Order: sequence, then structure tokens, then C-alpha cells
Amino acid sequence: MKLHPVKIGNLETKNNVFSAPLAGYTNYPFRRLCENAGAGLCVTEMVSAKGLHYGSENTKELLFTTAEEPPVAAQIFGSDPEFMRRACENEALAPFPIIDINMGCPVPKIYKNGEGSALLENPVLAEKIVSECVKSGKIITVKFRIGVTGEKLITEEFAKRMAGAGASLLTIHGRTRDKYYSGEVNFKEIAAAKKAVSVPVIANGGVFTIQDGEKLINETGADGLAIGRAVMNDPQIFCEFTGAPRMSTYRLVEWQLKETERVLGERFTTVFMRKMVAFYIKGRRNAASFKARLFYCSTPAEVLETAREIFADET
Repeated sequence: MKLHPVKIGNLETKNNVFSAPLAGYTNYPFRRLCENAGAGLCVTEMVSAKGLHYGSENTKELLFTTAEEPPVAAQIFGSDPEFMRRACENEALAPFPIIDINMGCPVPKIYKNGEGSALLENPVLAEKIVSECVKSGKIITVKFRIGVTGEKLITEEFAKRMAGAGASLLTIHGRTRDKYYSGEVNFKEIAAAKKAVSVPVIANGGVFTIQDGEKLINETGADGLAIGRAVMNDPQIFCEFTGAPRMSTYRLVEWQLKETERVLGERFTTVFMRKMVAFYIKGRRNAASFKARLFYCSTPAEVLETAREIFADET
């Protein structure tokens, strides 16, 4: 597929292959891996607008960044327009020029609280949230799904409302809320939204190979794509699109583990990197036995040593 920059407000990305936000994964070191592999834009894990307002320590940890990181979008969720605007103005979001509003999360806890994909059923409120957030002076983008169920697809109309309220870019996951992450991606719905608005549209869903990405762009006419779950198994998947050189898997683990420990601490790193290495060994010979060993590791050093054995052929 042809790479090109995407204009978002007054910013321009280096290319049109983005890393989608992933709750529990897209922390600072993980995003840096994606950026080094060529991702055009990375997004933080989603954070609660009310959590920001009340100074949640966990929320602050999710937003860790440094001046070394290229422009990143911070994703927030909530359903109260005023709280959402205050979140955009919060000091914790000062390093992030782009604020992405989550209107697609399908998780019951979020949905039942009227947030995430529940906003698809309340487009008037969704509009108010976007227009209020725009007042903060931040570049506002929206990520949403094509509907809550297949019986009521709202993509085109919702896209018009979000763009009309001031969103500078839309990312559309081509599945309904009830499908979560399974089933076919609805190319026609994304294509209809793309034709209906003048702001850039990023297509999301079902990209695990460069061929998947090319098909998604060709079928939808979208300005770019956002890769989600595939990044958990391979943060260097962007190399397939950009031609950036790959690190060996062991060197990737070594860098990620040390950087995660540096910024997020030993305890978090042990648990997080056990999970990450388990993703990275998927499909390898003896993966099940190595995965069992990983979850007995109690320090980052033990995780790294186990990874050294797993990826011995790459060290």
C-alpha cells in the first residue's frame, strides 16, 4: 500500500499506518517499539476523564511520556461533556497535542455506564462531548464502531455528526459492539462514512498482515489504517508496511523489558513482560511449556533469562 502523511488539525503524521490504542498494552515503552518500527501515530491506553479530574495515580501512570516521544494521541473516555473538556485541559494531558475520544469500547462495564460504544446510541450527547472538548484548544479525534448491533448501523450519520462537531479525524472500527473483535469487518460502512465527511478517516479492524491492510484501504477508500490486536503479537508489524529494519525478537524483549522496568518499576515489568513474551512465542515449537515457565518467573531478570532460552536461535 502507498504510504503518505495524514493531516490532523495542524499536525501531520509521518505516514498513514497507525497503532490503535490497546487497554493494558500501549504504555510508553510499547509505543516506542511501534514508533521505531515505523508507526505513523501511536495512541495511549484509554484513560477515564473522571479519573483525570480526581487525580487518580493509576491514570497518571497510563499517561507517562517523555520529550523523546514523537507526537502521540491520548485517548480518553467518559459521558459528561464538561468532565471531558476538563480532562482535555488537565495538566496530565499537556504533553499530548491530540485527544482521541473513545466511542467504541464494547466492554460491559464501560457500555453500561453510558460510555464507549454506548454513545453510538446517543449521538446528540456524543456531539456535545466533541464540541465541548474542541473548546479546550486540543486537536480532537474520535474512534467509534459502526453500530451497537447489526440491526442499526449508524456509521455515515454518526461520522457526519462527529465531523460537524469539530473532530479533526475519525477512526472507524468496522464491527458492531456486539461482535467485539470477531466476525467480518464491514468495508461498506467505513466507505460510506469516508465519502460523507471531509476529515481524514482511518479504518480499523482485522489487520494481521500487509495484505489485510491493503485490502482494508482498497475496499474502504480510507486515508489510512490503525492496527490493534496484531500489535500485541508483533509490535514490529509496522516494518512490513514501512520497510524499517526488524530487531531480533530477543533484542526486542531485552529492550522492552529494560525500558519498562526503568519507567514503570520491577513489579509491573515482571507481570507485563511475562504476558508479552507469551504473545511473542505464539506458534513456536514448545510454546506451551515455555509459557508455563514464564509464569513462574518472579523478577524481570528471570523473564529475560527465559526469553534468552526461548529465542536462543536469535540471540
